[in-house]
Amino acid sequence: MTFSRIIVASLALPTISAFVTPHAASHAAAKTSSSLYAAELNGWVPDESKFAFGLPGSLDPAEEFDPFGFAEDADLNQIKSYREAETTHGRVAMLAVIGFLVTEAPLGFHPLFATGARDIGPAIRHLDEVRVAAPFFFEVLALIIGAAEVGRALKGWEQPGNEENIVLKKDYYPGDIGFDPLGLKPDNFEEFAEMSTKELQHGRLAMLGIAGIVAQELINGKEIFVNFGLAPDTFDPSSLPVTF
Repeated sequence: MTFSRIIVASLALPTISAFVTPHAASHAAAKTSSSLYAAELNGWVPDESKFAFGLPGSLDPAEEFDPFGFAEDADLNQIKSYREAETTHGRVAMLAVIGFLVTEAPLGFHPLFATGARDIGPAIRHLDEVRVAAPFFFEVLALIIGAAEVGRALKGWEQPGNEENIVLKKDYYPGDIGFDPLGLKPDNFEEFAEMSTKELQHGRLAMLGIAGIVAQELINGKEIFVNFGLAPDTFDPSSLPVTF
């Protein structure tokens, strides 16, 4: 009797599956594919109907801020490239702002290259001191930057000349190179989007800030805190090893 039931069930399965529409099957497959895609992209599922395909970073008081229309006609691959560039430049700018503020007066913390006890002036001229003290430093720096860029490229970039002609890998979230030594990265998209937005906002502010700092120091050769009146102007430009 049990054997007969198994035979009947086996014959009935193909008949039942015939009533499942192709649309429903494809919808289920698409849903599974989207879930896997989202898992690879920190929970982000690109949505063409949303600004920048739904990437984090748009918030009050200027939501969807894009005065030059870069995102308006960009496809998914271009949007990901834009975000990769924005995130990377923002991180470099944040490090640069910290470097400028810490090494200049009144803090003046620059212990390397035998400059710790000296007033070496605005940060835009600090590499002059490095060039004199350790000329080989620039070759070492170039190797370090090159290694970091190669690692980033291997992590998220497609091979040049690929068939689809895309820059970033499909399963690569822009800017997520896997560097998280303190384990701060959230495990759900809502918290990840909030953290990503904070990073982007700080990076955007830092890019504007470092541009202003460099421009101001190029104009008058004074440290930024000296320009603000928060530190005394004690630097002698004639002490520089390279004079312009």
